Amino acid sequence: VTKGGFYGNMMGYTEVTDTSDSAMNQPLAWLTNSFNRSPGELVWVKSKKWGPLEGSLLDVSYGMGRVFVVLNEKVNNQLQGGEYQLPIPDFPTGVMRGRFHQGDGQLYVCGMFAWAGNKRGDGGFYRIRYTEKPICLPTTLEASENTLRMKFSEKLDEGEASSPSNYSLKAWSIKRTGGYGSRHYNEKTWKVKKAKLLSDGQTVELTVPDIQPTWCMEIRYELETAAGETASARIN
Repeated sequence: VTKGGFYGNMMGYTEVTDTSDSAMNQPLAWLTNSFNRSPGELVWVKSKKWGPLEGSLLDVSYGMGRVFVVLNEKVNNQLQGGEYQLPIPDFPTGVMRGRFHQGDGQLYVCGMFAWAGNKRGDGGFYRIRYTEKPICLPTTLEASENTLRMKFSEKLDEGEASSPSNYSLKAWSIKRTGGYGSRHYNEKTWKVKKAKLLSDGQTVELTVPDIQPTWCMEIRYELETAAGETASARIN
C-alpha cells in the first residue's frame, strides 16, 4: 500500500468513481477463497531466530486460522508473487495479529472468532518458533518469459527436482465485484516442459512455454530433499 493509492474498494474513502480494473493499483496477489480468505495482518520476519525465513513477509489469516509465507518480487515497479501455508497445524481460532518478541525472537499470534471464518474457537494466544531442524521451504519465486524460478531453503534431490511431472501449474481469472470472492473464469493448465536444478542445488528453473500475465496462478510440487525428506506445497 502506498500513500494516495486506490486499491479497488468502491465503498472506501475515495473520490474515485471509475469501477474498471485499470483504475486501481494492482495488488501483489489475488487470493482464491478456498486457499485463503480474510487475511488479518501482514508481518515482516525481522528475527535471526527464524533461520531461512528471516526477512520474509507473513500473512496472518483470520478466515483460515493459518499463517502464510508471501513470496514476492518487483517487476517494472509492480509487486507480484504468491503465498503458501506455513507447514504447521491449523489454529482452533482465526488469527489476526502477529508480533516477533524482542527477547526470544519468535512469533506470537492472537485471534478470535466473531464473524464468518473457518475456525470458530473463542480466541487464543500462540507462539510459533523455529526449532532449527531441517525444513525445505520456498524462499523466492520469480517469473519471466517462458520461465518460473523457485529457490528452496534446503538442497534438493536432483532427479526429483529435474522431473517436470513433479510440478503442476494452472491459471485463471476472477471478477472484481461487491460480493465476497469470485468463482474462477477461464481456468487453464500450464505444462512444465522442462525442469532444471541449478548449480546451487537449491534453485529450480521451470520452462513453461504458455506462461503469461494472469490474475491468479497455482503451483503445486512434490519433491525430495538431498537428504531424502519430502518437500511439497501449494503456492497460490
